[in-house]
Amino acid sequence: MYRCVIAATAALAFACAALPASAQVQSQPQAPAQAQRPFPQNALRGVIAFDNPPQVTLNGKPAQLAPGVRIRGQNNLLVLTGPLVGSKLVVHYTTEFTGLIKDVWILRDEEIKVVPWPTTVEQTQAWSFDQAAQVWTKP
Repeated sequence: MYRCVIAATAALAFACAALPASAQVQSQPQAPAQAQRPFPQNALRGVIAFDNPPQVTLNGKPAQLAPGVRIRGQNNLLVLTGPLVGSKLVVHYTTEFTGLIKDVWILRDEEIKVVPWPTTVEQTQAWSFDQAAQVWTKP
């Protein structure tokens, strides 16, 4: 009889401990859809094909990734080059002074729709950029 009381007490304690946790999960607010990512003013738009990293094709021309390249996926988390081999993606990218690609952002559909976006350094020098709105304006 004493064992039954201990078992019943333990079961009740476990049920009470689990109850607030399930209530907590249900009361958490929904995460926002996608936050706007801030791209630097020197980020250019292009199409990159990951052939054999660090060798890639950028806008149809051979290019190379820098040794410390940072590739951010659509969720803004870092991505390794291995899973990207064979893919062709619309991206924003920055280069080092040597011409190597140092930062890559794989664009989401809503980011691709933001036009115009410069594809050359000359365009970044001629156009004006609103950092807060992440919008380029042609002269």
